[in-house]
Amino acid sequence: MSLRSVHDRAVLEARFRRDPALHLMELGDLDDLLWPHTSWFTAAPDGPVALLYAVGEIPTLLALASGAEAAAVDDLVRAMLPVLPRRFFGHLTGNAPKVLEEAYEVCGRSELMRMALSEPGLLASYTVGPWEPAPLTRADLPDLLRLFAEAYPSNWFDDRMLDSGQYVGVRDGERLIAVAGVHVWSPVQRVAALGNVTTHPDLRGRGAAGACVTVLCRQLAGTTDCIGLNVRADNATAIALYRRLGFTEVARFTEAVFTALP
Repeated sequence: MSLRSVHDRAVLEARFRRDPALHLMELGDLDDLLWPHTSWFTAAPDGPVALLYAVGEIPTLLALASGAEAAAVDDLVRAMLPVLPRRFFGHLTGNAPKVLEEAYEVCGRSELMRMALSEPGLLASYTVGPWEPAPLTRADLPDLLRLFAEAYPSNWFDDRMLDSGQYVGVRDGERLIAVAGVHVWSPVQRVAALGNVTTHPDLRGRGAAGACVTVLCRQLAGTTDCIGLNVRADNATAIALYRRLGFTEVARFTEAVFTALP
């Protein structure tokens, strides 16, 4: 089985359109803004495709598949061993993480759940309560970074996404206390992947984050056909909130940092 690079966006889009909810990130990365930072690999003529995304402190590897293609991801990742960076962040389905253990130390392993908005009627009827989420801009970046430091220090945040206009937040007086945004938003592909959803620890459990997600999803509805998100599989509180908003489970996969063995 030989590894080959894929450069044709139309070919990639056709592959990922088979399961857009699973491949939200990959579809969004086909946009002109993100495309220059991507490398795409496959090991079979009609098999799964892996993405290496070179933005952030370390590259990110996405190698996701479902059903009959899941086993093929293991073979793809094994074929990629000679070209993988010495350190990267990975989202991987099936036994692919175990394949990488041949050459990499695995740290911070956790199970994530991909959820997608499948019952928009629940979102439409959700009450945001007393909160009034408002759009965030570059002017809000210092407050946003302060909130992440206090409430979500392990998050992955690309401040360029603020320029998309798809970040909303809630303030308690002058203090920003909750936010919801996007990792990916592509009106061209009509997909959005929510991210950086958090509430300050002092005000959790009062519905502020749910209000932000609700307002953001309603805002995204006009430009997207598929909205999804990742959540830790052991975060029962967040999963329950997303289910109330109309999200359902699509897949589960491993998240971890991989560092090459000496």
